[in-house]
Amino acid sequence: MAELVKFCDELLDVAAFADYAPNGLQVEGAGEVAKIVSGVTASQALVEAAVAAEADLLLVHHGYFWKGESPCITGIKRHRIGRLLTTGTSLLAYHLPLDAHPDVGNNARLAKVLGFEIEGRFGRDQLAMFGRLPQPIPAAELARQVSDRLGRQALHIGDASELVERVAWCSGAAQGYIGAAAELNVQVYLSGEVSEQTTHLAREYGIHYLGAGHHATERYGVQALGELLARQFGLAHEFVDIDNPV
Repeated sequence: MAELVKFCDELLDVAAFADYAPNGLQVEGAGEVAKIVSGVTASQALVEAAVAAEADLLLVHHGYFWKGESPCITGIKRHRIGRLLTTGTSLLAYHLPLDAHPDVGNNARLAKVLGFEIEGRFGRDQLAMFGRLPQPIPAAELARQVSDRLGRQALHIGDASELVERVAWCSGAAQGYIGAAAELNVQVYLSGEVSEQTTHLAREYGIHYLGAGHHATERYGVQALGELLARQFGLAHEFVDIDNPV
């Protein structure tokens, strides 16, 4: 376990990030790992799925102990952590470092899934990316492709018939980067969530916005990291997708 955690911490350069939660080993279980279950969020349902799969390690993007929340191990937190402890299942979580990584990161993997060509990065800790499509297409067609490939109906703000080619994106709840994206002269900005003001900002910046789902845009980094760990350490790996429409 220690060797695996060290490998992840170094690969993802966790020391370079001032994050909202601790990155790395959050709940310590068995000392040896034979099977990993990965998923987006360490909900009770994902914990139970990991236990049912007889996983030694649960690898997630959204773990526990977020800044601003109560530190008390009560209620939902007690049930989740208690289940991990009683079954000896470790919890390994990486948040911003997993968004940012140039290979197994959420934004790099999202580009692969959506067919975006990466040209550069922007935003806090250079999490967000920008680039272009293989060729110009109507915005409505891009929205359809995103919806089909992510399995979630994307919200599109903008003129459906306009041809678009230059795009920027950041997985999760990064709708606040829309202004920074507009400064890059891209035509489309894609993120996971949408706020009330996002519609007005998109219209006033003259940029298309695609809200493609927080969960839907963050499924791919943790899968890629789990697969890498399986190859690196000779382990079994299973990704469990707990449905979340947000």
